[in-house]
Amino acid sequence: MTLIADRPGPGAARPYRFPPVVRRAVAGGQVVAAHLPGQNLAVALLLLDVGAGQEPVGKEGLSGVLAKALEEGTAQRDAAAYALAVEGLGTALSTGLDWDSFQASVVIPVDRLSAAVELLAEAVRTPRLDPADVRRVRDDEATALRMDWANPGPRADAALRADLFGAQNRWGRPMHGDPESVAGLDVEDVTVFHSEWFLRPGTLIVAGDLDRIDLDALAAAAFAGTGGGPAERGGPIEVPLHSGRRIILVDRPGSVQSTLRLGHPSPHRAHPDYVPMTLAGTVLGGAFTSRLNHLLREVHGYTYGIRGDFAASRRFGRFAVSSGVQTAVTAPALVEAVGEITRTQATGVTEEELEVARSWRAGQLSVELQSPRAIASALTTLVVHDLPDDYHARLRESLLSADVAQVSAAAATHLHPEALTLVIEGDAAVIRDDLEATALGDLLP
Repeated sequence: MTLIADRPGPGAARPYRFPPVVRRAVAGGQVVAAHLPGQNLAVALLLLDVGAGQEPVGKEGLSGVLAKALEEGTAQRDAAAYALAVEGLGTALSTGLDWDSFQASVVIPVDRLSAAVELLAEAVRTPRLDPADVRRVRDDEATALRMDWANPGPRADAALRADLFGAQNRWGRPMHGDPESVAGLDVEDVTVFHSEWFLRPGTLIVAGDLDRIDLDALAAAAFAGTGGGPAERGGPIEVPLHSGRRIILVDRPGSVQSTLRLGHPSPHRAHPDYVPMTLAGTVLGGAFTSRLNHLLREVHGYTYGIRGDFAASRRFGRFAVSSGVQTAVTAPALVEAVGEITRTQATGVTEEELEVARSWRAGQLSVELQSPRAIASALTTLVVHDLPDDYHARLRESLLSADVAQVSAAAATHLHPEALTLVIEGDAAVIRDDLEATALGDLLP
């Protein structure tokens, strides 16, 4: 007995309206807020113009260690007292970082927001940074990275990044560092990095019922004791493409699977082609229904899943494909993946494929941008990437109105199958000859 079912078609994108954005300069810093009438929860997020991209080469992972050390007490309270103060308000301090920024945030009922922002600022501006605590945090982070790097993936990711952007550059090294770089950090590295970057005012992001929130008072608390002016953020980095495909083999003896990472540089986040690039990436590899996943999973059975998309920071971007396949099909899986990327670059997308991608991406906005935290995260995108205040209000229409010609043109312009770096982490003794036989590119030593 055979059961045959038709794949459901795309549904209509749900309507969505992004709240108006409020900006003001207060106490030497900037406030960017969104009004959520009647919302009892609010988010305050302190955004600083310092991320992994500002770390010195050789000190990768520094900002991550500092972020964790902020939880170890302040100049006013030890770790236990600070934790009790935060928990007493019914919230928690959350930290995060990327290539461009550091973030510290709280989610809390509106009537406790002022006290929570004071505690947030206390941790960010005046951390205790006791040497014993910093060393313990550093050692914990290095241990966690060693465990992570024992798994397939991180070494392949690092090899791809180094080849695309150059290991001599900070952005050519892992964002969170590697076990050796983190283990080599000392207390002075952390304290100097904090004094150089974390005492600048930055931007206070607020999402909540602004009728019940005093933005000026919050900003005064967030920016108290700061100075030094805004950080120099730099413009987009021009990353040259390789003149031909190359293959990098990361040996993992005895592995029964091969980890695949394929990629090349691509434009930065604020590039005017961001929307059609995103949709082209969705059709090619950014969804379960994508071309790559259908071909390698459904047609050939080479993998449980494969993903390919464009990702971008303020200064640079990359197109990358990632998957894991059985060792025996490493070479044919690479041939098929490169072939599908080449076909998409050459022939573009179809209206049927694009309709699915448009509907899914636009529909996500209605689902994802619901909570105050999600709204606050969207506001950080405006600040970090210098996007207009109505960007999110127009994004849904931009997605829905993109046509086949625009998306196909983006695929033709921004996909470069001839310049791909192919990184394979697997059993070199088993797969090397097969990789050379594909003639996909030069196998680097």
